[in-house]
Amino acid sequence: MKKLSVVLISIFLAGCATTEKADVNVVALKGPTAMGMVNFMDRVDQNEQFDNNYNFNIVSSVDEATTMLVKDEADIVALPANLGSVLYNNTNGEITATAINTLGVLYILENGNSINTIEDLKGKTIVSSGKGATPEMTLRYILEENGIDPDKDINIEWKSEHAEVLAHLIANENTIAMMPEPFVTTALQKDENITRALDLTKEWDKIQADNPEKSSLITGILVARNDFIENNPQALDEFLTNYEQSVNFVNSDTEASAKLVSDYNIVPFETAIDAIPNCNITFNRRSST
Repeated sequence: MKKLSVVLISIFLAGCATTEKADVNVVALKGPTAMGMVNFMDRVDQNEQFDNNYNFNIVSSVDEATTMLVKDEADIVALPANLGSVLYNNTNGEITATAINTLGVLYILENGNSINTIEDLKGKTIVSSGKGATPEMTLRYILEENGIDPDKDINIEWKSEHAEVLAHLIANENTIAMMPEPFVTTALQKDENITRALDLTKEWDKIQADNPEKSSLITGILVARNDFIENNPQALDEFLTNYEQSVNFVNSDTEASAKLVSDYNIVPFETAIDAIPNCNITFNRRSST
């Protein structure tokens, strides 16, 4: 009996010794989604011990992030909410949303002082990027719910990138623009004549006040490949647990988080420390079933 016990213990210890860590490849866009991860990334870089190996990649374009996901070069990717549904359809349902990580980050800015309500946008031109994506869908919904026809009552001048909108806003007086954080903070810091005229998250919430089925303005989600979820459920669970801790850290310690955001070259410290409180970084875990 004693010999059998020794053999069983040896088998158990051998099994524990051969357990391999999973490699978890994570991609986030430069902006609020990556900001929420900085504490987690720093802990990994400080060689804190985890049950799995985490590799983070911060990219500047949505196209780069989606390409890495489709090519199986990424296991978990932070994406704009509307793009998640597009990719779900394009991959025949091979991805799953695992968490909501960013709520509303869109604002109406003005190089002037004529916009105080949504109704003031009627007859105006709005410069923005994000045609066919979350910015356009958000703006159209808010305008329509306020009795403004986005195709007839206003003119939307679409740019290819947020940086292009920022440059146009700074260079032209009396310009109205729709932009997300942290570009909003950058604009306010560069030109004292630019004002934050409307918070579109608050405008969205006003619409929901009398709605029996209230909705939230969701900007960013976290998706994972289904094969990764099925093969590495423990790794996904550990990642989400630590990501939530990171989000809580970022929202509770702005200065320390802004330093990390700067260290990871997401945005400069001066921008991050003002932008983080307005980025609506959040964590709401979704069921993977």
